Amino acid sequence: MLVLELVPAALASEVAAALTIPVIGIGAGPSCGGQVLVLHDLLGLHLGKPPRFVRDFSGDASSIAHSVRLYVDAVKGGTFPDPALHCHA
Repeated sequence: MLVLELVPAALASEVAAALTIPVIGIGAGPSCGGQVLVLHDLLGLHLGKPPRFVRDFSGDASSIAHSVRLYVDAVKGGTFPDPALHCHA
């Protein structure tokens, strides 16, 4: 397994396509085989400004479990990560 963090989305896509092992992204765009989002970021529990790719899933949730379910559904549904919010350079 390879984890790509804050890698430009286009490069992450090339790496994922070239490898036969799972490629997991954290701020590396939607082309990776899996996604990671730190639980504190997912819940909006951070000091200062979070990375631009972070989405707070707690706003529409009734519990932590519900927030996590919204995140999982967004990843599976292709609405997270948002390619417009990832590193392009």
